[in-house]
Amino acid sequence: MQYGPGHAEFYDLVFRDRGKDFAAEARALAGMVRDRAPAARSLLDVACGTGAHLETFREIFDDVAGVELADAMRRVAESRLPGVPLHAGDMRRFDLGRTFDAVVCVGNSVACMPTADDLRAAIARMAGHLAPGGVLVVEPWYFPADFIDGYVDGHQMKADGRVISRITRSVREGDRTRMEVRFTVADREGITDFTEVLHVTLFERHEYEAAFAKAGCSVEFVPALRLASGRPNGPGLFVGVRR
Repeated sequence: MQYGPGHAEFYDLVFRDRGKDFAAEARALAGMVRDRAPAARSLLDVACGTGAHLETFREIFDDVAGVELADAMRRVAESRLPGVPLHAGDMRRFDLGRTFDAVVCVGNSVACMPTADDLRAAIARMAGHLAPGGVLVVEPWYFPADFIDGYVDGHQMKADGRVISRITRSVREGDRTRMEVRFTVADREGITDFTEVLHVTLFERHEYEAAFAKAGCSVEFVPALRLASGRPNGPGLFVGVRR
C-alpha cells in the first residue's frame, strides 16, 4: 500500500496536532546513533515519508539521504528538502551504491513487509548500506501478543480554515493487521472524504532479531518513541551495529 496525495497532504499536519514532535524524535534517534558511533556523519532514512525527520537529521549530520516508495509522500519531501537526495525505492531491493554511518527506518514502515522472508530482505538491504560499525535503527509494528483486535481511534483538528477528521479501525487478519484510515475534510468549498487501507504484519520480536543477526548486525531492544501525551508509537525500537 502506498499513501496517496490526500494522505500525504495531511499526514504531518494531523500527526503534529496529535502530539508527534518529528524534530524531537529525530534528535532522539540521532542520539541513539551517536551513543554507538560517536563519529557518525552520514545517515540514510528508509521510508522517509514526507521528510519530516530528515528536516532535522540534515541539521545534525553532514550527509543525509532518503528512500521512499510512495510517490505522493516523496513529492512532499522533495518540496521540503531541496538538495537532499531522495530516492524512489522498495526497501527490499533498493541499491544506492554507497554506505552510510547510520540507517533508520521508523513509523512502523518495515512491518509493511508481507512475510518474514521480506522482512529479512529489507533488513539485509538496510544493513548492506551501512559502513562497518554503522548503526541501524528500526521501529516495528506491534507484536502479536500486544495487538488489540478491533482497536479504533480518532482525531479532529482545525487549521487554515479547514476541519480535518481522521478515524482508524484496526483488525487482525491472520498474522496481519488491516488498518482502515478515513479522512473527512471540510472547508468553505464543501466536505470531502477519502479512505485508505494499510496492511501491516504482526511479526514476533524474535523475527526482527533474527533478521538483524542474519544481516550481520548486533541487536538490542530499547524503549519506544512517544507522543507528547506520553503514549508510545509502538512497542519499542530495534537498534543494531553492523559487525
